[in-house]
Amino acid sequence: MVATRSKEPRAWQRMLSGRRLDLLNPSPLDIEIEDIAHGLSRVSRWNGQTQGEWPYSVADHSLLVEEILGRAKPQIAPGCRLAALLHDAPEYVIGDLISPFKAVVGGDYKRLEESLFSATLIRFGLPAAPKSETVRAIKRADRVAAYLEAVHLAGFEVHEADQIFGRPRDVELEDYPLQGRPAEQAKAAFLTRFEKVFALSQQKQKAS
Repeated sequence: MVATRSKEPRAWQRMLSGRRLDLLNPSPLDIEIEDIAHGLSRVSRWNGQTQGEWPYSVADHSLLVEEILGRAKPQIAPGCRLAALLHDAPEYVIGDLISPFKAVVGGDYKRLEESLFSATLIRFGLPAAPKSETVRAIKRADRVAAYLEAVHLAGFEVHEADQIFGRPRDVELEDYPLQGRPAEQAKAAFLTRFEKVFALSQQKQKAS
């Protein structure tokens, strides 16, 4: 008997871990940190339009955002730092769309992104919807990271970055020398940092 091809559009992706992630209804049980790290280390920021031999990955961007948040708010809860590290986790599945294209795509993309993010947070022991102050802190760190990347890597003049992203307060460009690196190095760095922050988050939850 010859199998017939389904006429229904495929809305899931097979991961290297063997998980099959449904993009329209993602289950936290199908999300693995190895898959996230692998994917993010191979997704380029700025559509690959960055200087240097290697692309600057979303994994490295995520590490930068978490670092900026930690420097700005040293006493912030480990769970908030974990959420910052995972703030672009959906992009391991859907890629990194630049902001102008997101504006064109509109609400459907945003809903898909939010659904994947919520499932990721639940998978790693965080609330599906972070507190508003956590969201604001992560967004600010994300904007600072975008500014630094724009100037260091993406060919923006400082005055352009000032106008588009806003010059960050109390942040010096020299404090964050950025460059791309091979995907395996970015993946390893992301996993190492995740393990540390995740452990701290779990300890905090058990203590509270």
